[in-house]
Amino acid sequence: MYFEILKKAKAYESETVRFLMDMVRIPAFSTKEKDVIDCIKREMESAGFDEVFVDPLGNVIGRIGTGPKVIAFDAHIDTVYPGDLSLWDFDPFDAHVKDAKVWGRGTVDQEGGMASMLTAARIIKDLNLQEGFTLYFTGTVMEEDCDGLCWQYIINEDKIRPDMVVITEPTNMNIYRGHRGRMEMQVHVKGLSCHGSAPERGDNAIYKISRIALEIEKLHERLHKDDFLGKGSVAVTEVYFTGPSQCAVPDSARIHLDRRLTLGETKESAVAEVREACKLAGEPDARVEVLTYEEAAFTGLVYPTEKYYPTWLTPEDSPWIQAAARAYENTLSRIAKIDKWTFSTNGVAISGMHKIPCIGLGPGNEVYAHAPNEATPIEHLNEAAAFYAALIYQLKS
Repeated sequence: MYFEILKKAKAYESETVRFLMDMVRIPAFSTKEKDVIDCIKREMESAGFDEVFVDPLGNVIGRIGTGPKVIAFDAHIDTVYPGDLSLWDFDPFDAHVKDAKVWGRGTVDQEGGMASMLTAARIIKDLNLQEGFTLYFTGTVMEEDCDGLCWQYIINEDKIRPDMVVITEPTNMNIYRGHRGRMEMQVHVKGLSCHGSAPERGDNAIYKISRIALEIEKLHERLHKDDFLGKGSVAVTEVYFTGPSQCAVPDSARIHLDRRLTLGETKESAVAEVREACKLAGEPDARVEVLTYEEAAFTGLVYPTEKYYPTWLTPEDSPWIQAAARAYENTLSRIAKIDKWTFSTNGVAISGMHKIPCIGLGPGNEVYAHAPNEATPIEHLNEAAAFYAALIYQLKS
C-alpha cells in the first residue's frame, strides 16, 4: 500500500504544482486572505470533500469521513509581504517552475503544505483510507500576524478538537515535534519634558528606556537553555518616544520586546525577569505590558488574544511520533530525522494551549521562509503528499 500511495502522489504531481501556482498568484497577506481562501474552497469541492465551509474568522475547513478517530492537517495560507522587490529575481507572485522547483512568495511558507495536503486528500479518497476517521484539512488565516489565533477559534468556536494535528509548515521533509514559544511585551517609562537648551530641568525618558534596554541585553545572556529546544531569548526590536518637539526633552518612551520561551519558561517568569531588569536599571516604576492582538479578519470579525504563545513539545516516544516515523520510512524508504522548528507555528495554540498532540512535516526548507526568491522542490511536494496519506494508513493498523 505504501508503494501505491507514493505512486499516486507522483501521478498527481501536475495537479499539485498547478494548485500551488494558483495560490501563489493570489496575494494573501494576513487579514487579506479572502481570494486565496475562495480558491482553496473551490479546490476542496472539486476534490470531492464530504464537507467544505469557511468559518466566521475566515478559515477554510474541509472534511472527509465520519469515523471516531479525528485527525487534522493544517496549513496557514497567509504569507508575509515580498519586501524589497530589488532582492527578487522575478515578480514574487509570478509562480513558475524552474530547476524542478516551484518559485514564488508562499511556496515554502506555507502554501506548499496546503498543495500537498489537498493531494493527500485525493489519495486518501482514491484508496478509501478514510474508513474509521474524520479527517479535517484546514487552510488557516492570520498566522503570520498572530500564530495560533486561527486554531483558538477552530477549537473554541467551531468546536473541532482533533485527537492529533499534523502541521505542514516547512521542515525540509523532516519530522518535527515542537518549538520554543514566544510573547510580545512593551516596557513603558515616563519622563518630564522641558526645553532642550536646559535638559537638567526635565527627566529624559529616552535615557531611562536606554538603561532598561541595556539590562535587557544582559538578561538575554542568562536565560534558561533546554537541551532540545535550545535557549530562551529576548531582544529589543523597536523603540518609541513622545515629546513636544525635537528641541524638547522626551516625556515618555517605550521599547518592544521579542521574547522566545524555551521549555520551563512561562509568561509569568518572563514578565518577572523584565521587571527585575527595570529595577536593575534604576527604573522600578517602569510598566511592563503583555500586548494584545485585536485586528479584524477579512470577514470583519475581531477575536482578541493576548500575544503569549506557549512552548510545546511532543515527546519523542509518543505513539504519534512513532507512527509518523514508521509511515515515513515505509513510504520514502529512508529514516526520518526527528527535529524542531526555530520559528513559531499554530502549534502554540493546538498543543501549547489546548494540549492536543502535534507533529510537523512540510515541503520546503524553513531557511527560505520570508526570504526573497522563495522556492520549494517538486519532489518535496510529492513526498509530503505521500507521507500525509501514508500516515492515515499507518494509523489504521
